[in-house]
Amino acid sequence: MTRQVVLASGNAGKLREIEAWLAPLDYHAVAQSQLGVSETAEPHATFIENCLVKARHAARLTGLPALADDSGLCVPALDGAPGVHSARYAGEADPALRDARNNQRLLAELAQCGQRAAWYYCVMVWLRHADDPQPLIGEGIWHGIILSEPMGDGGFGYDPLFLVPGFDRTAAQLTLEEKNAVSHRAQALRALFDRLTAQ
Repeated sequence: MTRQVVLASGNAGKLREIEAWLAPLDYHAVAQSQLGVSETAEPHATFIENCLVKARHAARLTGLPALADDSGLCVPALDGAPGVHSARYAGEADPALRDARNNQRLLAELAQCGQRAAWYYCVMVWLRHADDPQPLIGEGIWHGIILSEPMGDGGFGYDPLFLVPGFDRTAAQLTLEEKNAVSHRAQALRALFDRLTAQ
């Protein structure tokens, strides 16, 4: 019997990637936006703290187990920015315009910089219920290089600028299967589901 878990996000790209991992475990993810749950504030300076806030919010309002991630792009040359502010780096309120504006700001910030190393970081949290004292946690890091112009139309976020070593393509040029094998989210999900299935 397939069980439901609420994904503490309305991001269709994340939902698509996560569903591929959940299917073999007989879980079906439902985006919180489909259940009338709005986004919550993410006031903390670390990914893990914000991730826990999002998971508790979704679990409390739906009564379902919750899966949340907090992820972003970290660029050492920018002191780790955009970091936890990755989704709204350019301050754009309209979700349809966010990715393009964020990418534009990142390119502007790096325009005079010779160091373009970066990594995506992801932390995933699974809560059995809103007051779960022992959340399951997985994390992943995916190293790459920021290009000077976007390439590819797949993925989301900073994927068109993120060149993946070993593939010589951007994350936006990888197939979903390729991305799900190596990405930061894939690594975090693998670690999380290893813990989930071990229980």
